[in-house]
Amino acid sequence: MKHISSIIIILLSFHFSWGQQTPAEPQSKPVLILGGTAHLGNGKKINNAAITFENGKIVFVGDAATVKVDMSKFDVVDGKGKHIYPGFIAPNTQIGLVEVDAVRATRDFYEVGHFNPSVRALIAYNTDSRVTPTIRSNGVMMAQIVPKGGRIPGQSSVMMLDGWNWEDAQYKADEGIHLQWPSSFRRTGWWAAPGPIQKNDKYQEQIANIKKFFDESKAYAEKAKPETINLKFEAMKGLFDGSKQLYIHTNFAKAMMEAILWAKEYDITPVIVGGKDAWQITDFLKEHDIKIILKKTQDLPVREYDDIDQPFKTPQMLEDAGITYCFSLDGAWEQRNYVFQAGQAVAFGLDYEDAIKGLTLGAAKVLGIDDQVGSLEKGKDATIIISKGDVLDMRTCVIEYAFINGRKIDLDNKQKALSRKFTKKFGIDVLHD
Repeated sequence: MKHISSIIIILLSFHFSWGQQTPAEPQSKPVLILGGTAHLGNGKKINNAAITFENGKIVFVGDAATVKVDMSKFDVVDGKGKHIYPGFIAPNTQIGLVEVDAVRATRDFYEVGHFNPSVRALIAYNTDSRVTPTIRSNGVMMAQIVPKGGRIPGQSSVMMLDGWNWEDAQYKADEGIHLQWPSSFRRTGWWAAPGPIQKNDKYQEQIANIKKFFDESKAYAEKAKPETINLKFEAMKGLFDGSKQLYIHTNFAKAMMEAILWAKEYDITPVIVGGKDAWQITDFLKEHDIKIILKKTQDLPVREYDDIDQPFKTPQMLEDAGITYCFSLDGAWEQRNYVFQAGQAVAFGLDYEDAIKGLTLGAAKVLGIDDQVGSLEKGKDATIIISKGDVLDMRTCVIEYAFINGRKIDLDNKQKALSRKFTKKFGIDVLHD
């Protein structure tokens, strides 16, 4: 019995050592970040910055040479030689909905059926995911959590990557509904051995099904007191009164144009998610005031006759056209590489500060939270990161400080712990902190 009790204690100790992650404490004293280069997120920068924040809100952003402060009143963070950014916002992710892609029991982003607008990614979000700290280590402080599967997989929510539970972590709950637009053709084979392209014979039927569902949802929304409560139609109401955003997932130019014009019939201006062909129809997108969550930059082109570096150039083309866009990267654990999508674009013409904007204020505008977060400006949330080097360069991106609403975030994670463990065992510096 004593032996069994010892085993239980050991197991419980192991569980709690890797169990509940303790969220950061609320900010208790004003903080001053002094020195360093501040990349404001709005396309501008300050070479020698002073930034103060209190009670989770930014109070001052300016040139350190022009201000005098009583440093005894602040917790001072030395920013000299470092880079300061707004915390990065990752759209269209499954962070907190999946732990191990290959283990079905850890995947909680899919429901049975084609039309599931009442599904809420919010309530499935796991604040204790071991993946989340690895993502925070590269500067991602907030994310849009999106379900997958079916024609309408459900509703997304914007979450802070810190909190005791999903109620604590939510930033903008149930902010949008996602629609997977059908393709008129499908590719066969796989990326290493592509097969022939086949026509989708059910395309018109699939479009008709979408239209039928939206027509029924709109008719339901127009009733003051429906005779029978329909949870799916209830979830759709926000699309027709403007309180929710419609995100249409599609990549090809013709499909984007068709989807946008279709949505306009319902007085809805959608956000396009994917948009790999957006560079071909910039005038059309600008005319209809369409925002883009751009599919990953580090990718191959859509067609074999496209320029091999077209995905690298697309962000600059959208920037030149004046289209509001942000970067994205599919999946969950992959978000640790999210910032490097912007770095790829910089190497192909995109201005550095515009690239930062695509990770911060651009993402905030697309998600409708730019009045609160996304740039280093007075009155906005103190969601800030400080890097030893250039965050867009995977060689020098070392996040030393991070704050979410003024709360100082622990940047340790399981991978760093394993590195320390085996560095100690073998006496080799396997990974620099």
